[in-house]
Formats: sequence, C-alpha cells, structure tokens
Amino acid sequence: MSTTALGPGGEFDAIRTMLDRWGARASGIGDDAAVFASTRGDQLVASVDSAIEGRHFRRGWLTAREIGYRAVAAALSDLAAMAATPVGILVALGVPDAWRGELARIADGIGDALDEANTVIRGGNVTSASELSITTTVFGAAFAPLLRAGVRAGDTIYVTGKLGAAAAALRSLEASIDAGVHRARFARPVPRIREARWLAQHGATAAIDVSDGLLGDLRHLAAASGVAIAVDVSRVPCADGVDIETALVSGEEYELVVSASKPLDVDAFRSRFGLSLTAIGSASAASEPGIRVVGARVADAKGYDHFSH
Repeated sequence: MSTTALGPGGEFDAIRTMLDRWGARASGIGDDAAVFASTRGDQLVASVDSAIEGRHFRRGWLTAREIGYRAVAAALSDLAAMAATPVGILVALGVPDAWRGELARIADGIGDALDEANTVIRGGNVTSASELSITTTVFGAAFAPLLRAGVRAGDTIYVTGKLGAAAAALRSLEASIDAGVHRARFARPVPRIREARWLAQHGATAAIDVSDGLLGDLRHLAAASGVAIAVDVSRVPCADGVDIETALVSGEEYELVVSASKPLDVDAFRSRFGLSLTAIGSASAASEPGIRVVGARVADAKGYDHFSH
C-alpha cells in the first residue's frame, strides 16, 4: 500500500478508490516515479500495451472487471513472450464520465490480472477522456530473455494450448450471438508467464505470443530470425468446435509459440501446467524468410494489423 499521502481533488479520489481495491497489490504509489530493484545479473524487460474502447472492446461485450483484467493481461503476455518474471506494472487510465461509476470494478479486474501474474502495480495516471482507455506498461526481469530472433534452421516450432476460441467468441459478439464456451477465452485470457519460464529453462530458443494470429505471428518470428518456417496445419491444436482457418488467424489468444533445437518434453509440460504443448512445424535456412503452410489448403492470412482496419 502507498506510504505517501495523496492530496485532495477528484483525480486523487479516483486513485484512492483504486488503491482501496488493490490493497497490498499496490506498491510505492504516490511519488513522481516508481523505483524497481532487479536481481543482480538479470536484464530489465519492459513493454507497453493499450486497450481502447471501440477498438479493442465494446461496453456490451465485457463487464468492467473483465475489461480491466483483459487490458493488463494482454500487456503481461508480452513479458511471457520474453520469458520474463514480472516485477511491476504502471497503468494509465483515460476515464469518460459514463465510466466513472465503474472505476472500482475496472480496478478489481486489474487486481485480478496482478494476482494471475503474481505482481504489483507501482504507479500510473488517471485522466478524463472521451472514451475509456487503459494503457499498461509492464516491467519484468530475465537472465536470458527469449527473443524473436532466436530461431535456427532445424529448430522445431511448438505452440501452447488450443487456438481459435477468441476469434470464435469475437465473431459471436459482433453478431450479437451468445459466445457460449468460447467467451471465457476472449474475456479472461491467461498470460503464459510461468509456462514461458519453464520453456526457457528446458531449451526454448525463441518465442512470441499469439496476439496477431498464429500465421501472422509465425511470419514475425521467421522475419526476425531470417528463416523459413513450415507449419503443418494438420497438427495445429484447435479449440472445440473451431475450424482450422479460424484457429490459424485468431488473434488475442496469448498462447506462446516457441522454437527449440532439441525436443521439448511435452508430457512433462502438460503434467506441470495442465496445458498442451504441440509441435506444429520446423524452421529451415532460407534466402527469403517467411512461412509455408503444409498439410491442408487454407486461405492466405496476413494476421492482424492495427493500421489495415
């Protein structure tokens, strides 16, 4: 909890409301900047992500608590992609008058994400805005962060979990249809932080989280590493009731794609986390990096691009 007293005014009342919800999950709030301490030898890993009403969510799709959780979980997933352990987050909120009454529930959702990642909030900012926005800056520590550029020719490509439920849920929500069993994957994605650390310790050489769709993120991985990646779509794990084309392009999944030069123990991974780890392809040397889809004919997909919509 903050050891610094906050002044009067509506902005600080809003901060006090959120601090009351976070309790011990808030650390060092009240000064002009946050102070971080990292283990000697570790590297500091940082990322920032924004969730904006009308672009990333609609009010009728999610509760205020789910919106707060989802925004922070998405940012924390970037740390998972680097196999970094979270050491704290900063949150900047833009809050319209229409959302003021939901601030405590948004804070509860942020607190849920903190609990999921076993981390704390160390500061941020609150301002009035025309639409609700949540910008989360995450900080983590890793001795040897996993990078996108680590894939080597001969590596096997793996993915955690099953894909497609997030896109299936979004499709239903956009059509005002009950998203059913798929809704939870859209509303409460889980950043694979503990899983990433295990994978890094057991031989993973590179990683990316599935935020733009599997095919799109494989392209990012191939480009960064300068390799060709062949993905066998017959091996891509699909969520129940989801077709392969949906699974290949479903964004905001926040599962992990990793490469490894030696086989990863998929049975040990499942036993430890209750989650599948599936080999879906391989990397090879290439004069022109990219991906090649084998195992079935599917429509080409580029992945999600914020500036193409």
